[in-house]
Amino acid sequence: MGRTSTRGTADTLAVTHGLFNIVGGLWPLVHLRSFEWVFGPKTDVWLQMTTGGLLVSAGVAQLAAAPGPNGPAQARSIGLGTALTLLAVDLVYVPKGRIRPTYLLDAAMQTGWIGAWLRGADGKAS
Repeated sequence: MGRTSTRGTADTLAVTHGLFNIVGGLWPLVHLRSFEWVFGPKTDVWLQMTTGGLLVSAGVAQLAAAPGPNGPAQARSIGLGTALTLLAVDLVYVPKGRIRPTYLLDAAMQTGWIGAWLRGADGKAS
């Protein structure tokens, strides 16, 4: 039960985190005005669009990886890399005043994803 349960947890985490990344990435692409209302106006819109596109790509990769034999390990690598990068940006640039404190909400979410991957899904296939 342990390995199957771990695999199920990893697959669920891969899909959930993948969807989260897709939705988060699509938000500024689909409705920049509401995104900027929450997270502040952007002077380099191209950078926001690039970040959004990369998040969508990461999420799609997590969803595609989930059912494969090495899927959990791949989804874990993508998830940890994405979450650690976004967390670092949040924690460096909020204190510098470059991005709004609302990004600390994102930092909390990224910390949660990191914890979930480290705690609940080792990324090993059954």
